[in-house]
Amino acid sequence: MHLSNTSSYSSNNSHHQQFTVTGLFECVTLRAKAVIMVIAGQFPHLAFAFGLMGNIVSFMVFLSPLPTFYKVYKRKSTEGFQSIPYVVGLFSAMLWIYYALLKGNAMLLITINSVGIVIQTFYLCVFVFYAPKKAKMESLKLIMLFIVIGFGLIVLLTQLLTKGAKRGVIVGWVCLVFALCVFVAPLGVLRQVIKTKSVEYMPILLTLALTLSAVMWFFYGLFLGDFNIAIPNTLGFTFGIIQIILYFVYKNKKPVIDDKIAEFKEKMSKVDEPPRVPEVKDQHSIDIALNAFIRLENAQNPHGVAAVRSPIVANTIEVPA
Repeated sequence: MHLSNTSSYSSNNSHHQQFTVTGLFECVTLRAKAVIMVIAGQFPHLAFAFGLMGNIVSFMVFLSPLPTFYKVYKRKSTEGFQSIPYVVGLFSAMLWIYYALLKGNAMLLITINSVGIVIQTFYLCVFVFYAPKKAKMESLKLIMLFIVIGFGLIVLLTQLLTKGAKRGVIVGWVCLVFALCVFVAPLGVLRQVIKTKSVEYMPILLTLALTLSAVMWFFYGLFLGDFNIAIPNTLGFTFGIIQIILYFVYKNKKPVIDDKIAEFKEKMSKVDEPPRVPEVKDQHSIDIALNAFIRLENAQNPHGVAAVRSPIVANTIEVPA
């Protein structure tokens, strides 16, 4: 009976904790929505201004891979590069356009993502054209998975199973979750920077541009009263600021990997050293043995000159008969 009461109390306690966390999340979400809805519509000029600046910065971000594709064109190969960032970028642009069309009053969201679709499609065409057979097949599979199946199912299901404003709400949540996943992706880069103490793989200009873009779109969503745009960009500029701080912390530090490479080279130099030949101390005994061997050869070949290869000194010794 005591055990039963204890287990019942534990179960009730866990349910209470779960309810508390869920209630807290819902409370924060509702408060965020309330703040956004209060601000919404009161500053239309600010919404337009931030949306316009967001278009400009995002356009520059879309153009940032051009040096990469110039290298691909010069080398006629995509080795060392992957297509998934451009597939994800194309999928994201298509998703946001679909959301903007359902929502209405989001023309600046449509303009930049229309440009994004054209640019990302161009990148993918170049990638597939120059990619080796294996990379080409993987890229086509990703395109089929994200664009044809993924986006196609979202459009089909929302058109068939939902109606009216509910359709826009569902697509908005899909956009929000996907945007959060995209913004969480740089965590791997942050971990690498902290582990190696190197910012080699953190392009600071692109990081600054992405952070500025997130700030612009956050305020655009805030003044427009759209939390599906505002909330994920909050995470975006937060991670962007963290990356910028890490860059200035580690930019002048010696990478850990350099120390390991130096240590490895030192070990390899010791391994590559030629083995030391032991010093011969009893040279008289060696001379006696060598002379006996030469006399034996001369006895077997009494005519001419005998060429003997000594296994010790590895030279040819000419001995007159």
